[in-house]
Amino acid sequence: MKDIQAVEEFAIDLADMCTHTPLMAERPLVWTIIANPMAGGFTIAKRWKQHRTILREYADRARTTIQRPGPAMPSRTAVEADRGTGRLGALGLIPTLRPNHAGDLVRSLIDEALANQPEHKTEAAPFYLIITAGGDGTSLEALTALYHLPPQLRNSFAILRLPMGTGNDGADARDLDKALDLLVHPSRLVFTPAVELRTAGKDKQKGPFLAFNILSVGLDAFVTHMTNKMKGQLPGDSYKLWVDIATLFYDRIYRVEPMGIEAYDAQGRRIAAFEKKLLLLAFGISGRRTYGAGIPILPDDRNVCGVEEMPLLKKLKLKKLFTSGQHADRSEAHMLSAAKVLIRYSEPILAQMDGEPVLLDREDFPITLSLTEPRIPTLRLV
Repeated sequence: MKDIQAVEEFAIDLADMCTHTPLMAERPLVWTIIANPMAGGFTIAKRWKQHRTILREYADRARTTIQRPGPAMPSRTAVEADRGTGRLGALGLIPTLRPNHAGDLVRSLIDEALANQPEHKTEAAPFYLIITAGGDGTSLEALTALYHLPPQLRNSFAILRLPMGTGNDGADARDLDKALDLLVHPSRLVFTPAVELRTAGKDKQKGPFLAFNILSVGLDAFVTHMTNKMKGQLPGDSYKLWVDIATLFYDRIYRVEPMGIEAYDAQGRRIAAFEKKLLLLAFGISGRRTYGAGIPILPDDRNVCGVEEMPLLKKLKLKKLFTSGQHADRSEAHMLSAAKVLIRYSEPILAQMDGEPVLLDREDFPITLSLTEPRIPTLRLV
């Protein structure tokens, strides 16, 4: 109950910002806030106190300095989802209640937008703003649904991902104030790609899989799997704990065999080919990306990083370099800029898509990781 109250307080200020935002001022704005009440940004008292202060400051600024010329309103989806007093619906707020609820809500919003297309070309079509307030799981669900946005709605949606989880690698900014800047200052629509994993196997349940931050195979996927499995049972930052455990024991749990790598650029030209025993391979939608609650595995503009297997003492010695982003120039790290990577492998191995793991079997290989066309409508400051 306390968590729902925090989410409602959060939405009151956010709704004020949506009412005044300069975003798409020439069109009717329809907003929806999809919030996970169990996210750390709401449940961790110290963090919520900081967020509350920032929200009040930004809401006050929006009310006093921004005069939006066009109308803004909560979505019909949000209003109809409120089975209580109607207070949450009036704020455009929908708390998530179950796994993949965020994805189902985005699909409902797409249906709503399709039904609300103007009959005459002279009328301005509504612009739908989706705001997610949760961790990487909430973001992944919403983005996966938004990836399938029909072409006619391409310029009628945007998503703003607020960092309200314990892991916020998929958010639009790591700090709440930087993310809210996109709402209270003039911003423009920018389309970003996903990373797609396709398997060679015949199992229709094995993909294709999508990631919107980093998709990876190997040790870090094992860390993600164990972190998710033990969530709620281990105190503190369990991801970092499992990094330490995996450094010691990963190669005793999963056989590390030579991995055949072929990398291609956007024109389809092969730019690298090698076979190495790799502990992990990470592929981002761009460089300068983090995972595991801030680990900078892609510390520069290159979007692919492969890390070689090494003796235990060397792992322990170099672990800090890899968790702090100082590994880019090490010989053990293979850094590339690529649009597609083909991977051949002879053993079962885990993959993870923005924190969601899946086990790949021998028959799933070769697999391909590739950048899709830019399809996710995001915001950037003008």
